[in-house]
Amino acid sequence: MIDASIQTDVRSKPVLPLTTSLGPVHIAVTDRARALAIWQDVVGLDLIAEQGKELTLGAGGKPLIVLETGAVRPSQRHTIGLYHVAIHVPRRADLAQMAVRALQRNVRISPTDHLVSEAIYLWDLDGNGIEITFETPWRGTLSDPETGHYAVTREGKPHSGRDPIDLDGLLAELGESPVVAPRMPAGTRIGHVHVHVNDLHMAMDFYRDVIGFAGFMLIQSFGMGDVGLDYMPHTIAFNIWSGPNAGLPQAGSAGLRWFTIVVPDGTTLDGVRARLAAANAPVAEAENGIETQDPFGNRIRVLAG
Repeated sequence: MIDASIQTDVRSKPVLPLTTSLGPVHIAVTDRARALAIWQDVVGLDLIAEQGKELTLGAGGKPLIVLETGAVRPSQRHTIGLYHVAIHVPRRADLAQMAVRALQRNVRISPTDHLVSEAIYLWDLDGNGIEITFETPWRGTLSDPETGHYAVTREGKPHSGRDPIDLDGLLAELGESPVVAPRMPAGTRIGHVHVHVNDLHMAMDFYRDVIGFAGFMLIQSFGMGDVGLDYMPHTIAFNIWSGPNAGLPQAGSAGLRWFTIVVPDGTTLDGVRARLAAANAPVAEAENGIETQDPFGNRIRVLAG
């Protein structure tokens, strides 16, 4: 039996090409206006297209989030599904501008310094988790949290990875006479997706060995694991914070519909399809690719770019 206080080393090389990326994340919401009040006015995404109940939002013309209206209740706590979707911005000033948009509208945010990134966490009005991230890998590296610290600065000093961001310093990025942009710039992208599961080892086996990402860390004491390509930060993270008996939310709840993994070509897609079949995972054909589920019911589409 694994001691729940230790970190399990699961580092590996990715099977997926390094050009693999995340595509649009589909999220159910209850109301169009309430959703846009956060995703458009605070996060700063453009409404690129609207068809029926689908609102496609993005930056620089690139779709990033698809909101599907018509949910009959907010997202349910203690269930499988979305913890947050992380939208990565190209400049620190973009993070500052998003903070100002939130503060101007009295939207609660949680600015957190992870050392290798700075992140602002918030939630839409249905409880869907959002992270806005600016990557700062030059400031240090991740460490072993079981030694008492999450990260180490480039000077060798321990860092908690959970310090609050100095908001005054962040807002100084905007200069003495700031003009806050209403929207995210081109180059903004889906950086990672973080989901609830109820078994860390099963999740690692699926996302690493079946989908084909590199295993980064599985930390028992945190109840969290993550996978990616050949560099930090992670591409997909998963946690057991909803509890060991967590199940899928009730039909009609707001929350994750599916997220998208974009592989570079049909050969890579065929490899994913074969690994899914060998693992007896569900596979259905979808436009330009396939749809599957992780062992807990989180839906994923794998598309050839």
